[in-house]
Amino acid sequence: MEAKTPKDFFEKILPQKFDPSKTEGVDCVVQMNITGDNGGNWTITLKDQKIEIKEEMHPSPTITVKMKDTDYVKMINGKMSGERAFMTGKLRFKGNMSAALKLRNLGIL
Repeated sequence: MEAKTPKDFFEKILPQKFDPSKTEGVDCVVQMNITGDNGGNWTITLKDQKIEIKEEMHPSPTITVKMKDTDYVKMINGKMSGERAFMTGKLRFKGNMSAALKLRNLGIL
C-alpha cells in the first residue's frame, strides 16, 4: 500500500505495518515536522513495544525530524532512501542519532 500523503501514512499505513518485535528496548518520542501543502506535525511515541501516533507538537521529543511532504512520501514509498535524503539535505533531524537508525528499521524513516 502506497501513501499519498504523510497524514495517510501516519494514520492508516504505519499503524497497520507496525511490528512490535522490532521495537524491543526502544523508548522514544519522535516529533515529525513535515512541511508543504500536505504537511503537519505528528508525535510518534514508541514505548513498551507499542506505538502511539498523534497529530500534535511534543514539548521535549527524543528526536525531531524535518522534511518536505513530497520528499517524505517518496522516502516512505521506497522511491528515495533515507540515506540519500539525509545526504542531500532533504531529511534533517535533531536529537539522538541511534534513535534515527531505529526509526529506519521500523519504516518511519
